[in-house]
Amino acid sequence: MRLFPLGDAAVVLEFGHGISPAIHRAIQAVSRYLTEYPFPGLRELVPAFTTLTVYYDPWVLSENGRHQPYERVAEILHQLLPAAQAAAGEAGTDLVEIPVCYGGEFGPDLAFVAAHTGLPPGEVIARHSAPDYLVHLIGFAPGFPYLGGLDERLAAPRKAEPRALVPAGAVGIAGAQTGIYSLPTPGGWQLIGRTPRRLFSPEWARPSLLQAGQRLRFVPIDEAEFYHLQQHEH
Repeated sequence: MRLFPLGDAAVVLEFGHGISPAIHRAIQAVSRYLTEYPFPGLRELVPAFTTLTVYYDPWVLSENGRHQPYERVAEILHQLLPAAQAAAGEAGTDLVEIPVCYGGEFGPDLAFVAAHTGLPPGEVIARHSAPDYLVHLIGFAPGFPYLGGLDERLAAPRKAEPRALVPAGAVGIAGAQTGIYSLPTPGGWQLIGRTPRRLFSPEWARPSLLQAGQRLRFVPIDEAEFYHLQQHEH
């Protein structure tokens, strides 16, 4: 693991390179440990695919100017990391099923992905809905999940020109990743389907439906079921 400063009030813990379940488990373990046993001056933890950024109060860490804040927080983290890493376990077993209507108006780029991969559209759908994906992090927009576990055959480039507006619930592919647009936003992912489920609401006790560490499975549905579920979604 490598530590390096990010400005004067944050330190980045780099756990490795690439999208990896093992790296994800290590990041989650350290994040959970620091949440349960925060050191004085800890402000916020921001996990990503390969890093955990730790934001802190420089004045508190300096102990009234007696220490350099970054050197002090690095020392604290080096002391805590062995116990935190020892707590790393298997990925969470919490599985969330996300119904998806593929193709047509719901997945306008399904034909492109099929042509790019050389697979029939039905095979693209079957391969996309087969795995249990790991939610590595929530980012880009509130509630937007970055998922690991996409079939390598389904990798497809981003659109040359992003759409000005992608509807909430749109399921897309970009490179070797797949994800779900949680809110109406611009976006350049190849859209292959849409879910009627809401992924984010500021009115919920936990605003994001999905959390890092959960597992997710896409369940194909038809258009009639999409509209039925949409009417009952809160």
